Amino acid sequence: MSKTLNFLRGTAVALLLATPAFSDDSVNANTVVATVNGADITLGQMLAVKETLNEQYQSLPDDVLFNGILDQLIQQSLLAQSFGGDTPKRVELALQNQRLALMSAEVLQELIAAKVDDAAVQAAYDAQYADYEGSREFNASHILVASEEEAATIATEIRDGADFATTAKEKSTGPSGPGGGELGWFGAGQMVPPFEEAVAKLETGQVSDPVETQFGWHVIKLNDTRLQQAPALDEVRQQIEGEVQRTVIDAELARLTENGEISKTVAEGMDPSILKQSDLLEN
Repeated sequence: MSKTLNFLRGTAVALLLATPAFSDDSVNANTVVATVNGADITLGQMLAVKETLNEQYQSLPDDVLFNGILDQLIQQSLLAQSFGGDTPKRVELALQNQRLALMSAEVLQELIAAKVDDAAVQAAYDAQYADYEGSREFNASHILVASEEEAATIATEIRDGADFATTAKEKSTGPSGPGGGELGWFGAGQMVPPFEEAVAKLETGQVSDPVETQFGWHVIKLNDTRLQQAPALDEVRQQIEGEVQRTVIDAELARLTENGEISKTVAEGMDPSILKQSDLLEN
């Protein structure tokens, strides 16, 4: 880093430390915090820069952030003032586009603040999940053994009255064995296909014939079934809010487009490859 730049930064910090702190009542966005060759830098400019910073920089200590933003604006002012000649065409166009982007973002913020509230989110949630029919979920237990013969014998013993959980603790080689073979609730795609297909064919309380998977041979008991419940609003709030925002924005754009006077006659006659001619920015 150049000695001049270090000097500028050091000078700015010294000026700040030597200046009495403003009271809350005496400052606003137009408060001048520095001047560069007669050009003012305002507190509002500093605040606008801060709003564009990512979270990492936003979390810096207040004094570091304040002095860093001020230094940046001072340096940019010095560099901009040193530019000779007219403002380049590409800069003028970029400023026009930036203004469009910022103003449209401001309109969208106001639109969302006015129309995307808790009531709108609740209404959208109610409409989306009013007739919700969740997929079927199963609660099952199983006993895993090495051979089909052993599985068949176990299935017969259980149908003859042996306790499933006790048998699982005694004979199952699977990790659920010590817990009586209970697998808890699961839905489609959570078990390997042969196991899932066998479970889907069972009636509540029924015990399966031996079922082979890559893990071995299973004897399965279906404990219960249920339909998946609709998610709570808080679980899907972010998704619902996003959908409501998009709906509101699309409706507003449709309204503005319908009421606006838009002509694309010249654009429709252009060769799209013209966008490759970046040298036009210099004309």
